[in-house]
Amino acid sequence: MRKADKVIITTAVTGSVNVPSQSPHLPLSAQQVAESALEAVEAGSAVVHLHAREPDGRPTADPEVFEQIIQRITPHTDAVINITTGGSTAMTMEERLAAAVRIRPELASLNMGSMNFVYAGIADKVTAWAHDWEKPYVLDSYSRPFVNTFESIEYTLRTLGAFGTRFEFECYDIGHLYSLAHFVQAGLAKPPLMIQGVFGVLGGIGADHDNLEHMVRVADRLFGDDYSFSAFAAGRHQMEFGTHSAWLGGHVRVGLEDSVWLGKGQLARSNAQQVSRIRTVVEDLGQQIATPDDARRMLALRGLAKTDDATTAA
Repeated sequence: MRKADKVIITTAVTGSVNVPSQSPHLPLSAQQVAESALEAVEAGSAVVHLHAREPDGRPTADPEVFEQIIQRITPHTDAVINITTGGSTAMTMEERLAAAVRIRPELASLNMGSMNFVYAGIADKVTAWAHDWEKPYVLDSYSRPFVNTFESIEYTLRTLGAFGTRFEFECYDIGHLYSLAHFVQAGLAKPPLMIQGVFGVLGGIGADHDNLEHMVRVADRLFGDDYSFSAFAAGRHQMEFGTHSAWLGGHVRVGLEDSVWLGKGQLARSNAQQVSRIRTVVEDLGQQIATPDDARRMLALRGLAKTDDATTAA
């Protein structure tokens, strides 16, 4: 692993798993997502990872909604924009890629394998639903797999790679590292790699700290110094896994996509509040926080001007 000379904080602003009934602070509309992203950047986030929602919180793949978000962000910051290609299990692959294909971002997420991605447990914790769509939506994850075939991964790498987009490779299990190694050997995934270890999602690797260290050891064997590592855990383990990742020399990710909590029994009031918390931890470890330009250098991104050109061309 390339040890981080500065730690990149990524903020996953809203996601598509958590629902409005879990927290009144979850940003929903394009305006709310953009404002929350800007607050996170102000607090120290170099990268904002974006999903989109309808005003009632329903996840959407509509490229126009993504554009509304980005148009509210980019005049005010040079932060790296990272657009999801994950979307939700209810979306087709074509829908999931639509926004990234139109916008051609510097960075996009890419899940490295099909899996059971279960968040039906949310239904056991919510006592009052704000919207009719929420409960059926979360329960559906119990019976609907999250499909990322090798064909769809290759298509994503070729399609977005042609625009100069690079990838945050989301690995939910050790096998996903070997899948990534396959695409590196095929010349489709190009170093330096950004590997995002994801822990604590039912159907993926558990939020056990031994698993984090094991994932790093396997990645070291497969990729040597050709990758940077970041890690997060869903729910209550968010901050401790960010701390562990930074302590190992990696980067961190926080955000209301991954956890609506700041601490035990305490809802996070904003993404910025989570960023401020992990920033304090990282700085207490004696490490510096990466700026957006630092992130571009470390991840070999193409740069903001070229992103603007590509977006305009799209």
